[in-house]
Amino acid sequence: MPLPPQVINAIEKVDMFMAKYPTLTQYEKLKDIEKQTGHSKVYFFALAVSILSSALYALGGGKLCTDLVTFIYPAYMSFKAIDSANSSEHTQWLTYWVVYSFFSITESVAGFLTEFIPFYFIIKICFFVYLYHPKFMGAGLVYTQAIKPFVMPHLEALTKSVSSTTKKIE
Repeated sequence: MPLPPQVINAIEKVDMFMAKYPTLTQYEKLKDIEKQTGHSKVYFFALAVSILSSALYALGGGKLCTDLVTFIYPAYMSFKAIDSANSSEHTQWLTYWVVYSFFSITESVAGFLTEFIPFYFIIKICFFVYLYHPKFMGAGLVYTQAIKPFVMPHLEALTKSVSSTTKKIE
């Protein structure tokens, strides 16, 4: 039975991704299994990712998986942006971390509500990927439409409060 074109397209994309990062397929055992079974290494890669994801979910739950997705890649890109001369990268990742902070604070205050939202962690992962995905750069939109209008009217008072607190600490 032939595979649907969408599946073939997805397999080709994963294969190109794996070719781009040869460390994923450097192991001879993987090549041996591919030859012995006659199936593409993509299937074994997908199986390994599924098993690792399931184990991660079983050990740490949805919260751990969500925290990894919302933190690891953005932190990595932020480290790269620090040494970059590209100011738009700086703006993107600073904006992401501002949105991340607001979301985290809101979630800690109203966290009890998350129990009533079905598939909360999946929704949260999708939202945060939207925030940092290069195609969408949603952090900028969320910041300008939701956070900035809330913070800017209070910025002067916040600045005075932070300044007085800093002076007291010194």
